[in-house]
Amino acid sequence: MKTIVAGRQPVTATEFIELALGIDLELFTGSATESAMERAARLDVAHEVLAELRESAPETAAYAQSLLRTLPLGTRSNSRRPRRTVRRPAATSSIAGPAVAA
Repeated sequence: MKTIVAGRQPVTATEFIELALGIDLELFTGSATESAMERAARLDVAHEVLAELRESAPETAAYAQSLLRTLPLGTRSNSRRPRRTVRRPAATSSIAGPAVAA
């Protein structure tokens, strides 16, 4: 059996959610490559859409609110990657040289 939403057949689960709920998931989750200015603009629009959803579809608004708390794909793995440290040899002092006993 094929699942068809509004005359379109979703291929992925994400497409199904977007078609069924009528919201763009990327509006609430963002992109790993967006700049700070793009993120601020996206969040402004997302908050306006969220305010409208709270009045018309409270369950969808709750889902969208939870999406706002997620990080874009790729951000989590980058933040948890261990840092590589470079060890440098201990500095030697030019003042203290080898002592020769006479």
